[in-house]
Amino acid sequence: MEFLTVSLLNGVIYGLLLFMVSAGLTLIFGMMGVLNFAHASFYMVGAYLAYTLQKYVGFVGAVLLSTVLVGLIGVIVERFFLRRVHKYGHAHELLLTFGLTFIIVELIKLFYGNFSVEYRVPEFLNFAAFQVFSTDYPFYRLLMGIVSLLVFALIYLLLTRTRVGIVVRAAIHRPQMAEALGHNVPLVFMAVFGIGAALAGLAGALAGAFYTTNPNMALELGVIVFVVVVVGGLGSMAGAMVASLLIALISSFAVGVDLSLASVFGLFGAGEWARQMGGLMTLKVSSVAATIPFALMLLILLIRPSGLMGEKG
Repeated sequence: MEFLTVSLLNGVIYGLLLFMVSAGLTLIFGMMGVLNFAHASFYMVGAYLAYTLQKYVGFVGAVLLSTVLVGLIGVIVERFFLRRVHKYGHAHELLLTFGLTFIIVELIKLFYGNFSVEYRVPEFLNFAAFQVFSTDYPFYRLLMGIVSLLVFALIYLLLTRTRVGIVVRAAIHRPQMAEALGHNVPLVFMAVFGIGAALAGLAGALAGAFYTTNPNMALELGVIVFVVVVVGGLGSMAGAMVASLLIALISSFAVGVDLSLASVFGLFGAGEWARQMGGLMTLKVSSVAATIPFALMLLILLIRPSGLMGEKG
């Protein structure tokens, strides 16, 4: 029971963190049609900026300031880089953001080295929120989940309940009409890209203190974020939330399952067949947990190529 409860809590909170990163990528793709390969790099930059700034402005100030700075970096990338290649099509945008990822990683290594930095949860937030049976559950992990929920609520309210949201949605679906009505569509695009980058920066600033801040963190999370966006449906914010929670929960439970794949098939009456197959079926679920999200993505793409909540093309 303790394993189930802790895994459920960990999965939900990790899923909310995944959403905070994937929300920005979903927002950018949904509006601009740009699948930004550098998005996870903004997550990493947020963590490193917060680590650098905390000694000057404190932890809370560092998180807020790094979020703003990463948003400004996103604005600069859109205004002076992406906008120049947008007319050449998606291939040029993918190549540009792909190259930008390597530049950011190498700059991080240049200034901070190849190893992890000592970015840790501050003492005033480093305490147990409650006990789950015999396990102390950290308050900071809950805090990350709460912030992620607030971000989801703010994005939802902004897009559905404000005039800004109306303009943004109009620019997504009818950019020429929005421009004819006097709205500066390129400015809206730039703002959305900046907000998307800022969301990734906020996630990095928060998660970097709890997990590990190192030059590989963008690659480690970036792959999963793209799986989330594809499974949820490109451009679907609700889909990103559902996929984030689904993938995080599956991963959270799979890591702690000490059964072979043959034993799992046995639960569905196919144990003998699985044991005869041997090889892969003898592996424990925990040892292949990292591959399960990709298997889920392949399954979803076979059944519903547009994703769980994506629009059918």
